[in-house]
Amino acid sequence: MTKKALVVRGGWDGHHPVEATELFLPFLRDSGFDVRVEESNDVYADAAAMADVDLIVQSVTMSEISKEAFGGLRRAVEEGAGLAGWHGGIADSYRASSDYLQLIGGQFATHPSKEPSGLVGDETDNYLPYTVEITDLGRAHEITAGIPDFTLTTEQYWVLHDDLIDVLATTTHPVQPYHPWHRPIVSPAVWTRLWGDGRIFVCTPGHSLDVLQDDNVRTLIERGMLWAARA
Repeated sequence: MTKKALVVRGGWDGHHPVEATELFLPFLRDSGFDVRVEESNDVYADAAAMADVDLIVQSVTMSEISKEAFGGLRRAVEEGAGLAGWHGGIADSYRASSDYLQLIGGQFATHPSKEPSGLVGDETDNYLPYTVEITDLGRAHEITAGIPDFTLTTEQYWVLHDDLIDVLATTTHPVQPYHPWHRPIVSPAVWTRLWGDGRIFVCTPGHSLDVLQDDNVRTLIERGMLWAARA
């Protein structure tokens, strides 16, 4: 039976929601999904549209979600739909909805910047070299198995999270003389979450198209979508 994927995109344009999701549409179709793309999260409130969705791929940074739309999203996940996404499209969505934050299990807090004297006033101020480190759990998990620790130069997400997530990879924020924190902070970089009968996958790298096309990041996202959909 053909599986159905719903791709929901929008929100802040700085994360290129259209171009970013377009990168993964061929993979989903090649993996046997019938793909529907929506430019608004209003579709979540459409019970008929959500009734037989196997996978929801969300790329909506910030923005807002109605009570009805969130209720439809949560209900779909609880009833077995997978939910997957990357970077701000899933981990920095709907900041005003505490219920959404609980559903995802981790929320973007900040991405530390370069040394103040080196700031130039554009998005590259927050591009830092960092390592994504696969956890012991991750080395045995089907999403991350065989992927080595790898480095990126991009936004390094600092994530507030709870203990119901299964962390497959982490990243460490070091202490610099210009930082107000006093010890290194280990933050989840890739995680999964079981919610009702559904599966949730989050990959925090993915700020720009070049990061999404990094071999390791792309592999993580592709595997994560399949895992979430039980495909």
